[in-house]
This record gives sequence, C-alpha cells and structure tokens, in this order.
Amino acid sequence: MTRTERDLVTALRDELAAIDPSRLCDRTAEIDGLGPLPTGREASVARLAIRLRRGGEGSPVAIDWAAAPEHCRTAWLRGRFLARGSLSLAGGRTHLEFVVDPDDARTLESRLIDAGLPVSRRLRRGRGVVTSKNGEAVDTFLRRIGATAALLEIEARQVSRALRGELNRVLNAEAANLQRAVSAAGRQLDAIAILDADGRLTDQPYVVRLVAEARRETPEASLAELAERLELHRSAVQRALERMERLALTEAEGPPPRQHALA
Repeated sequence: MTRTERDLVTALRDELAAIDPSRLCDRTAEIDGLGPLPTGREASVARLAIRLRRGGEGSPVAIDWAAAPEHCRTAWLRGRFLARGSLSLAGGRTHLEFVVDPDDARTLESRLIDAGLPVSRRLRRGRGVVTSKNGEAVDTFLRRIGATAALLEIEARQVSRALRGELNRVLNAEAANLQRAVSAAGRQLDAIAILDADGRLTDQPYVVRLVAEARRETPEASLAELAERLELHRSAVQRALERMERLALTEAEGPPPRQHALA
C-alpha cells in the first residue's frame, strides 16, 4: 500500500473512532466489540476506549447478538473493526481482515455474514483470521458502521485508478492497431512498387489497379476509409491488397532455376 493509501485508511479509522454513540446500549455494545485490549496503533482508538468507559458503563457486557437491535449490532461491529480489523487498498484491491482468538473466529464470521459481508475464515500462526476481498461489500460494511468522508475519498481514488487503467488499455490497443496498420500499408506500398516496376500492375484487374492507386495516394488510410473512398466493399479492398502482396512475394522469390539439357 502506498503512503497515501495508508493515510486514507488511518483517516477512515480515525473517523470511526470519533463517533460517540448516544444510546447507552450502543456504548455498551461498542465496548464489547472493542474488547479488553484493542490492537489498533491509532491513538484515536485508545481514546475511544477511554471515552466509552468514562460514561460509567463498568465492566464490558457481552452483546446478545440474536436479540440485539440493528443499532447495537452496528456499534459492536464498529468496535470489533477498530480493535481487530485492518484494511488494505494495495493495488486498488480492497482487503478487509480481522485477527482474533481462534475460539472467536467462528462467531465473528457468523456475525459478519449476518451483516451482509461475505467472509472466509482460516487459522494463521495460531490465530483466527477472518477476511473479505469483496470490494463492494466491504465498502457497504464500512459505510454501515459509520465511515463516510474517508470512504468517499477511497472510492474516488479507486474509480480514478480504474479509469486510468481502462484509458491505458484503450490507448495501448489503439497504438498496437495503428502500428499494425502502418506496417501493413508499408508492405502494400512496397508490393505496388514492385508490380509497377516490372509491368505486372497493368495486367491486374481494374479493381486491383484502382485500389493500388488509392493506396499510393492515401498511404495513411485504413481499409474502411479506402473502401468508402472507392465505394467498394471492405472485403474487396482487402482481397485486392492481399493479391498484390502475394504477387510481389512470388516475384521477390524469383523464377525457378532453368534446367539445362545434357549434351
């Protein structure tokens, strides 16, 4: 991840940590989500934990997920993301990961899926790892738990990156097509010159001679442009040009060696 991307992720986490739930039940749920020892490096997360506990909630109370209202679930998810979650935007790909105790991984997986976030679960060096690489679903999840301004900036950068990638793809394709067209026109002009020099061009059908003249007058024209100019089908123009190239190659290879009769 670039420094700018890391700064954006930090800004997003700071934005979430600045949310101050007004309901007591939400504050209790977020404390439970944070757990006893949040692992985030941001000072804003540590300040959030102190601020929530300062309200007099006392010891954390485990949320009853099945019975909890949506706003309490959202508060718990926000706390769990801030305490155990990490977000990567490397290469324009969104990767959300939670690292928790192995015994907690299955519960977290179930709750995230329940919240509409597709995730996978595995063990890594004795820790439970729950991940999601679905960029659209991750954005929806982050917006649900309160990310707005920083998420908009992340999405804008992702769109900009995608547009730049598409533009580069189109430009590269156009450049390759242009190079092929220039090479083909060069071969065709060489073929016309060979046939004209040895007199064979005048022996060709009218359409072939017509296409040869048009190609010499407009070497930069595409097949479609030549066809439009001559009021011919594109396939007829292409066949005429291929015929001239084929004839020129036959001449370039030279006639077969003459057989001398034995005395």
